[in-house]
Amino acid sequence: MRTSVATVCLSGTLEEKLAAAAAAGFDGVEIFENDLIASVSSPEEIRRRVADLGLTIDLYQPFRDAEGAPPHRFAAVERRFRAKLDLMGRLGADTILICSSVASDTINDDALAAGQLRRLAELAAERRIRIAYEALAWGRHVSTWEHSWEIVRRADHHALGLCLDSFHVLSHTDEYAEIADLPGDRIFFLQLADAPRLDMDVLQWSRHHRLFPLQGRLDLTGFTRAVLDAGYSGPLSLEVFNDVFRQSDPHRTAVDARRSLIALNDALTPAPALSGIAFAELGVDAETGPQLETVLRALGFAHTGQHRSKAVQLWEQGTARILLNSGDSRTAIRAFALESTDPAASAARAAELLATPLPRRRRQSEADLTAVAAPDGTEIFFCRGEHWLGDFLTTGEDRTRGTGLSIDHLSLAQPFDRYDEAALFYRSVLGLTDDEAGEFAAPFGLVRTLAVRNADRRVRLALSVPLLRRGDWAPAVPHPQSLTLLTDDLARTAAGVETVPVPGNYYDDLDARTDLPAELRDTVRKLGALHDQDEHGHYLQLFTPVLGNRVFLEIVQRVGGYRGYGFANDPVRMAAHRAQRLVSRA
Repeated sequence: MRTSVATVCLSGTLEEKLAAAAAAGFDGVEIFENDLIASVSSPEEIRRRVADLGLTIDLYQPFRDAEGAPPHRFAAVERRFRAKLDLMGRLGADTILICSSVASDTINDDALAAGQLRRLAELAAERRIRIAYEALAWGRHVSTWEHSWEIVRRADHHALGLCLDSFHVLSHTDEYAEIADLPGDRIFFLQLADAPRLDMDVLQWSRHHRLFPLQGRLDLTGFTRAVLDAGYSGPLSLEVFNDVFRQSDPHRTAVDARRSLIALNDALTPAPALSGIAFAELGVDAETGPQLETVLRALGFAHTGQHRSKAVQLWEQGTARILLNSGDSRTAIRAFALESTDPAASAARAAELLATPLPRRRRQSEADLTAVAAPDGTEIFFCRGEHWLGDFLTTGEDRTRGTGLSIDHLSLAQPFDRYDEAALFYRSVLGLTDDEAGEFAAPFGLVRTLAVRNADRRVRLALSVPLLRRGDWAPAVPHPQSLTLLTDDLARTAAGVETVPVPGNYYDDLDARTDLPAELRDTVRKLGALHDQDEHGHYLQLFTPVLGNRVFLEIVQRVGGYRGYGFANDPVRMAAHRAQRLVSRA
């Protein structure tokens, strides 16, 4: 189906929004009236610009407070409407959105509303323009799709139909199956927006917290299917009001928006099964490189390989493989590789979902690993088997030492304006599902977390972001990334490893709120570990200091099938890291 995006979804001027929509591959746009009013371009110039970009204007919106007007005010409604019809002729647009009235003097009379909309439809039909009537969730008298359909049905004019907006419907109810029974030719337009489930005023929810499809918790898949089953054949269009999106790079946001529609359409190459994290690659500099090497040796890792053509070391312990790349000045988790049953199919799906391919310089004899960029710039490789190990010359070090570590998960801090984009990326491109989500009060503000995983939990990623940008008083506080290593013997693995100290207050509180077996309680205290538990078991955590103000290692033991990530302990961990950094700088 054709895809469209409302200009209100994007930041910038109208001209910049149009360019971003075209570059992302959209077929058309909805022009939001405020964007046109603020534009320095005339309607004729916008019309030509849209055509030059290969776009169409699928909707002009909104026209407000039309139906239910007292008779003395309806004359003014007609005058405004005629002016907008003239404008649409200049733009070359053929559909206008009328949203249900919110005016305080609106009369609650369906017959009056239908008669007035019919009159406006007659005026529109003279110009070969259609009216799509939408029920706002906060409309004064018309706030449900059923009510808006009743008025359209009563008006009975071929130029008047429905606009169905997923947010306005699903913010009211999860009962939408009867939409499939509507006559498809009377559904003139479909607007899609997702959102988190929030208990707040619906107008504020709508104006500030909408998301692109599959980024929130509304049933966009079922809703869209119901509209299509009714016979709707117009574009799938996005109308998303979001404070972050309207401050972000419009080109990035437009790509994210179109990715959401591609994923929603669900006609993709199936996501090949993933079976694990083959390796994690850390960028290091002259200072953090030796520090990480010291930590890895203390954990029982061996430096087993040196890349044939790049400044990259291979370190191994158990099934855990870590690459240290000293050719990158950033100290960060710069890349990771996923074991895929079909790397080519994984790469094909990533391309379908607009993931940015990353060219790689390699010698002819080196492994050809497909790489794509995640929204934060992290490189993701797809591989099968261990053929990539042939790119490393052996150092002769023995890799049998150690306690049998594996990579449990990666924690990737996201830029403020890319968190929702990242969540959609990992769900759609990699086929991962949500595992655990929450918010917690950290020392420097609220932090939002989301964990995603594959079916058997052998691939786990944890995303996090501050809910607000950092304040001026602590602008240098970093939001670090971590690599979590799993062991079945935390005491033995962490022996000799420097870890951040945990305050005694934490253990006093742990004793008060839990009834741990005495042996486990003593072990946690003795190790200086943090503890979490769920209905399946327990979780013990230790953390190294932050290296290079960006990366730290977490060593964990899962006892009895624990499934979580210890997010509840993050405020304590963050405070401990902050204290450690202050001491190191003194």
